[in-house]
Amino acid sequence: MSVHSPDIKRVTTHSIQEMKNRGEKISCLTAYDFSMGGIVDSAGVEIILVGDSASNVMAGHETTLPITLDQMIYHAASVVRAVKRALVVVDLPFGSYQGNSEEALRSAIRIMKESGAHAVKLEGGHEIKESITRILSAGVPVMGHLGLTPQSIYKFGTYSVRAKEEEEAQKLLDDARLLDEIGCFAVVLEKIPATLTKTVSESISIPTIGIGAGAHADGQILVLHDLLGINKEFKPRFLRRYADLHTVMHEAIAHYVQDVRSQSFPNEKESY
Repeated sequence: MSVHSPDIKRVTTHSIQEMKNRGEKISCLTAYDFSMGGIVDSAGVEIILVGDSASNVMAGHETTLPITLDQMIYHAASVVRAVKRALVVVDLPFGSYQGNSEEALRSAIRIMKESGAHAVKLEGGHEIKESITRILSAGVPVMGHLGLTPQSIYKFGTYSVRAKEEEEAQKLLDDARLLDEIGCFAVVLEKIPATLTKTVSESISIPTIGIGAGAHADGQILVLHDLLGINKEFKPRFLRRYADLHTVMHEAIAHYVQDVRSQSFPNEKESY
């Protein structure tokens, strides 16, 4: 059964902001293909992120770094074709925006023109201010991403909680304020202390979307394959599994194999 508000026919950056202003929580999930995009959209999620996590869950890479801009556009276009209501945001992949604002703008424009998506997401704060500003100047909505930024995993060396120390926490708060001031429409806060999430959410006007960041964010995001229990190896503290599709799918496929081998599939009714 769909649970979304019937008065919102198409989610926009404006309606996301209105949800924060009214104190309504924002739901966000990833999707990477047409079938999953349609299911997620019809279930009432406000924001669908075509994340560079496709590098992990769709392509089997250890990190998000290998996925290319062309591959992100392919996944994004597949999702957009299925979506009728949700706001579709697409990650700019590693190497497509860091250090070169002109390249960042070209990357963002390609995503918007070739996929039909509604916004892009970039990881970082002050260090990528020029890239964000240039993208925004072209009229492309930008979502920020602070805290644990997976594209910088080799810099961090670990996926542990970020901004636990005062200096890093203050930098994150300063970065969040900057993203708000220059015009981002929202910011993802990944794997930071819940108390810091509360401080950031109360200190900026734009919505915060948390993942492993506690209950004080204005919204929450999870990777769809983790939520559905398709990926059983990933077991972080913040993840709540809502299904065990790995087992369901495995048993269904094994049953099919058995029926084929026993010649019970196809039967007479399933033949022409």
